[in-house]
This record gives sequence, C-alpha cells and structure tokens, in this order.
Amino acid sequence: MTYIVTEPCVDCKYTDCAAVCPVEAFHELPDKLLINADTCIDCGLCVDECPVKAIFTEDDVPAEWKKYIQINADHFKK
Repeated sequence: MTYIVTEPCVDCKYTDCAAVCPVEAFHELPDKLLINADTCIDCGLCVDECPVKAIFTEDDVPAEWKKYIQINADHFKK
C-alpha cells in the first residue's frame, strides 16, 4: 500500500506527519511534502497526525486529487 500526500498539503506549514515517520519517508519540497513509497513501511502513523487530512492510501485518494499519485511517482523517478 502506498500513501499519497494530496492537495490540502500544498502550502501547509505543518510537518506533524513527517515528524512521526519512523523511517523518514517524507521529502519536503518548497510547497508540499511527498512520501517516498520505497522508504515508507506503511505504518499509517502520518495519516492520523496530518492536521489538514491530506494523506491517503493510493486506493483511497479522492477523485479530485488523483493527479497527486502521478506527481508523487514522477518526483521519485529522478
């Protein structure tokens, strides 16, 4: 299961979700956070800590934010 950070994270200044990640899977960009699926251990701790409710499993990403699946994948292909 892959976790995806979506639209509500854009310009969010909270990093509570990243702080609880036991494997440091989060990558901070100038305007948002992304999760490295290769590093993530699918513990789900970040989901409960996200104050803007921006983190979903890939299968549960709301339709209006599906583009973030590709945004996340493209970032980590580099």
